[in-house]
Amino acid sequence: MVHHNIQIGLNNIVSDAVTGPEEVPGKQNGDAGRTGTVTYGIDDVPPWYLCIFMALQHYLTMIGAIVAIPFILCPALCMLETDPDRSNIISTMIFVTGLITWLQATFGCRLPIVQGGTISFLVPTLAILGLPAWQCPDAAALAAMTQQQRRDTWTLRMCELSGAIAVSALFQLFLGYFGVIGSLLRYVTPLTIVPTVSLVGLTLFDHAAEAAAQQWGIAAGTFTLLTIFSQCMGGVEVPTLAWRRGRCVLSWFPLFKLFPVLLTIVIMWMICAILTVTGVFPAGHPARTDLKINIIEDAPWFRVPYPGQWGVPTVSVAGVLGMLAGVLACTVESISYYPTTARMCAAPPPPLHAINRGLGTEGLGTVLAGLWGSGNGTNTFGENVGAIGVTKVGSRRVVQWAAGLMVLQGVVGKLGAVFIIIPQPIVGGLFCVMFGMISAFGLSALQYVNLHSSRNLYIIGFSLFFPLVLTRWMAAHSGVIQTGVEALDAVLQVLLSTSILVGGIVGCLLDNLIPGTDEERGLAAWAKEMSLEAAGASEEGDTYDFPVGMSLIRRWTWTKYLPFMPTYEAGKFTSLFRKKES
Repeated sequence: MVHHNIQIGLNNIVSDAVTGPEEVPGKQNGDAGRTGTVTYGIDDVPPWYLCIFMALQHYLTMIGAIVAIPFILCPALCMLETDPDRSNIISTMIFVTGLITWLQATFGCRLPIVQGGTISFLVPTLAILGLPAWQCPDAAALAAMTQQQRRDTWTLRMCELSGAIAVSALFQLFLGYFGVIGSLLRYVTPLTIVPTVSLVGLTLFDHAAEAAAQQWGIAAGTFTLLTIFSQCMGGVEVPTLAWRRGRCVLSWFPLFKLFPVLLTIVIMWMICAILTVTGVFPAGHPARTDLKINIIEDAPWFRVPYPGQWGVPTVSVAGVLGMLAGVLACTVESISYYPTTARMCAAPPPPLHAINRGLGTEGLGTVLAGLWGSGNGTNTFGENVGAIGVTKVGSRRVVQWAAGLMVLQGVVGKLGAVFIIIPQPIVGGLFCVMFGMISAFGLSALQYVNLHSSRNLYIIGFSLFFPLVLTRWMAAHSGVIQTGVEALDAVLQVLLSTSILVGGIVGCLLDNLIPGTDEERGLAAWAKEMSLEAAGASEEGDTYDFPVGMSLIRRWTWTKYLPFMPTYEAGKFTSLFRKKES
């Protein structure tokens, strides 16, 4: 009891030193009835030194998801594991992530969200690179090539992906900035979200199995530790010394709650290093820590990514239509993240103009990611949304500082190279958890629908199972489509090989065509969750105003007709799904 009271007293001292005044529920500007306890709200500006540490936390949260992408993307591009350009691709991804995150938090939806590379774009990427024209040479032929020939091989494929990503993202840019989202949301039902998002994780299980199978002991240790740290030890705090108000105080830090992924990687990496030094892992073993050490040696200290760094992007109809699947999946996912983030920050629900502007800025970010040659698009990071809920820090300024750290790290080449040399079995263990979480996020939309309905069960089962069957068959019969028009054959091959597109279309069509009540389909509960308003900005300003130029925007009456402007007025959307008039 005495120890418990001492701990509470120390926590209070540290809390007062860090947070200052007592937390005030629902203190955000323009808040209409929303309450919540946050250490720093969306409009609050913490001291710069605290911003740095809080921003570092956001950076460490997103870096795990970023580094996972090249482990699947680079082999599909025909890159060798020891290719030093792998680190340059990672640096480009992190650089673009920082750039787009700053734009989104400052001028986009103005929520404290992190925008970056996403697994959703890997599914259509693999479908495009699975076309006969883009399939990799066999391992022997690839090894026999010179370094320049191998570089020409993968940069040619990267240019194809870059063009497809940039052009397809124009759809999302148009969808957002021109306000089309208001009329389309009525068709984005929970039974559309479930197959679209869940199939992102389910489709990639082969890659998780391939990486984990290289050393199942290390992979099992990875997901076991991650499970223990994140699910069982989240409430365990470790004592740390901190300097507060001119004296050293003891504080309790939730280490396992905040950094479970980082701790898991460090511990398993150390175990692999010990097994490498002692010779347990023989030379060439995929779990050895020195297998790709040359990547760090060859990586430059400083390198500024730039548009077209791998060559001029190329555009094909098949590539663009295929990448639209990734764009649609990201759009659906982000729509659900915006109100969730606002709720975590105790901020007002995002109005329609903020949603429109957020999606448009996300599309702009994907265009830039394609032009920069990251090989991927951008999407809202669910991991960082979760970090806000855990830490109770929802300040927009913190995310802006995090964006600055990402841009800085993106130009320091050797830092990006460090993440590439993580042993493959560790990555496989992380994949088992990460891909599973993505699938679970999609399935969480089922909470809105009636699972006792045979109609709903039919739609869920068919929209999840059929795309897996179709895409697996398409992969085994790559030349089965023969329409006589080569371009059309390629388009159909990519579209039918992209599970998230097939699943989303099947789920959307079945849910909107098969008769069912609004309650059965979950539309009433979903409409309440996604309630949007578009009544124009108040004269005194609010959370979602632009940081500059608002006095001029209010003076111009024509801005109220632009769906992305804070003064946009389009009535109020208190319900996205209205019952049919009798």
